[in-house]
Amino acid sequence: QVQLVESGGGSVQPGGSLRLSCAASRSIFNIYHGGWYRQAPGKQRELVATITSGGTTNYADSVKGRFTISRDNAKNTVSLQMNSLKPEDTAVYYCKAWLRSYDYWGQGTQVTVSS
Repeated sequence: QVQLVESGGGSVQPGGSLRLSCAASRSIFNIYHGGWYRQAPGKQRELVATITSGGTTNYADSVKGRFTISRDNAKNTVSLQMNSLKPEDTAVYYCKAWLRSYDYWGQGTQVTVSS
């Protein structure tokens, strides 16, 4: 079993920045793909960004150019740098690790963008 723990959420004004981090309880991100998803109140969970074990990244159109996903295999972490935040980025952000039929989720961290 693998535990994923997110950190770095909080409240920020529009235009601000936050950095989310996801720490795994075991060394998996050198093999597993990693990603960030988010769920706003009353909406379905949606993909934000993913990074494969080979380092290929993918972003939702709504965050391209503003968010950057990265991975540190030595620290067993996947991070999400979020810049130029907008009120519509407000959501609970979840970390995910997956490989074939195995997937693990973190408990989520709240991000609120408001003036």
